[in-house]
Amino acid sequence: MINQPKALKLIKIYSIICDRFEKDLKYTCERFSNNDKQDLTDQEIMTIYLFAVQEEQRFSIKQIHKYACDYLIDWFPKLGSYTAFSNRLNQLSEAFRRFTSSLFEDFLPSDCFADQSLLDSMPIITCSGKRNAKVAKELTDKGYCSTKSLYYYGVKLHALAFRRLDKIPFPEEIQITPKERLDAIIKLLPYVIPKNSHIEIDSPAHHFQQMNLTIIEQTLRLEEHG
Repeated sequence: MINQPKALKLIKIYSIICDRFEKDLKYTCERFSNNDKQDLTDQEIMTIYLFAVQEEQRFSIKQIHKYACDYLIDWFPKLGSYTAFSNRLNQLSEAFRRFTSSLFEDFLPSDCFADQSLLDSMPIITCSGKRNAKVAKELTDKGYCSTKSLYYYGVKLHALAFRRLDKIPFPEEIQITPKERLDAIIKLLPYVIPKNSHIEIDSPAHHFQQMNLTIIEQTLRLEEHG
């Protein structure tokens, strides 16, 4: 069982997901088979996952399923086996992507500059370049992190965010690509930001010169002071 404050958060997450499903998420995971009616709904699976990650910091699917079995079974009596839960969760990848995008729109702060964006990237390292890559080999690639002077296997996280005055920028789009590939982000930019916008980047500006954007190229380096 979970205490009342957590129960209220669980209900809130479930309500938000159900509202989004009625609006558009249901079209991302439609089933056209005789097995289209499941005992455990897609909304319940997304609720379990997001609640366990947010409230309990359980990040692996096995940890999330075990937590749900131990503490949430009264809420989700049709939970079922770990294998079935994992398979269903993997089938909802597009629903999670659309849900995340809708949250960016719904919770957009009023102090964002809609015509000013910042684009930056960071490496997600799965192992050093001296080792043989074994994790998510279909996604990772060998790259170089200049700030750490490190060769590594991993992916790049690219974040496009609205500028806010004296505050952390608010995300408008996030993508993960193998190592240094910027082409996915470059193709995406004309669709997610208006023409004649200002964009601040830390990458070579020639990638973006044909998009009617004002480029402010700047690389910031933080130095430690003793």
